[in-house]
Amino acid sequence: MPLVNLKEVLDWAEERNVAVPAFNIDNIDIAQSLMMAAEEERKPIIFAVGQGAIRTGRLELLAGVVKTLAAGSSLPVVLHLDHGASFEQTLACIRAGFTSVMFDGSPLPLAENIAQSVLVVRAAHAVGVSVETELGAIPGVEDGIAHSGPAKVSLSDVETFIHAVDTDALAVSIGNAHGMYKTAPKLDIELLQKIRNLNAEVPHLVLHGGSGLGDGVIRTAVSNGIRKINVATEIRLAYLEGLHSAAGSQDIYTHIAAARNSIIEVARAKILLFTTKADERGNL
Repeated sequence: MPLVNLKEVLDWAEERNVAVPAFNIDNIDIAQSLMMAAEEERKPIIFAVGQGAIRTGRLELLAGVVKTLAAGSSLPVVLHLDHGASFEQTLACIRAGFTSVMFDGSPLPLAENIAQSVLVVRAAHAVGVSVETELGAIPGVEDGIAHSGPAKVSLSDVETFIHAVDTDALAVSIGNAHGMYKTAPKLDIELLQKIRNLNAEVPHLVLHGGSGLGDGVIRTAVSNGIRKINVATEIRLAYLEGLHSAAGSQDIYTHIAAARNSIIEVARAKILLFTTKADERGNL
C-alpha cells in the first residue's frame, strides 16, 4: 500500500494503548529485514532515515527502497526523517517523498525552537506530511550528533511549546539517552504522566533511546502514553553480529542471510514488546 503519515499510525497506537517502533535504516539489507519482521507480526512500521545515512548520500536511495517495500505490503509504512537538522533539510525530505519529518530544535533556546518548528509544521502539514519535534536535549550520541543537555524536559516548556506548535508528535527527555545505556536508566514516569495530563491537545509522545531499555521500563512507558519508540543501535549491532557470525564463509549471500536473520530476531522482539497490550484487533 502507499506510504502513510506518522499521525495515522500513532492514532492507531493510541486507540490500542501501544507503541509503534521507529527503526533506523542504513542500507537495503536492514530495510528489507525490518519489513520482513513487520510482515511476520502484522504490525505498522516506521522507517527512520538518520543523519549518518544522509551524510553518506543515502537519502534518495533509502527513500526509494522504503517506497518499494511499502508498495509490496498491505501494512501501514511510514518514511520518517530522524533528527532533522534544519528547515531546509525537512523540505528536501518532503520533496523526496517522506511522509513524516522530525525537526530537532532541542539544542536551541525555547523561543527559537518554537519559531523553527512552526515553519516546519506549516510546510509539512500543507502537503499532508506529519511532524515530530523535540524538547529537552536527549543526552548521548547518535549518528555523530552528541547532546549533553539537561536529562529531563521542563514541564512548563512542554506546555508553552504545545500551545504554540501544532506538532503531531513530541519527543521528550525523561531520563532516556541515545545509544546503549552504560547503567540502567531511570525514566521519570511521574514527569511523563504530568506531560500526558497537561490538556487534551498533548501530541503523541515519543521516546528516543529505545535500545537497551529493559522490558519493564518499556511497558511502563507505553502504558503511560509513549506511542513511538526509536531503536537504532540495537538494529545496527544485530546487523554487525549477523555478519560476524558468518565470517568463515566466502559466500556473500550467506553473510546477508545471517545478518537478516539477526535483525529479524531483534526487530520481532521489539515489535512484540511494544504492542504487548494489543488485542487481536491490533493486528492488521
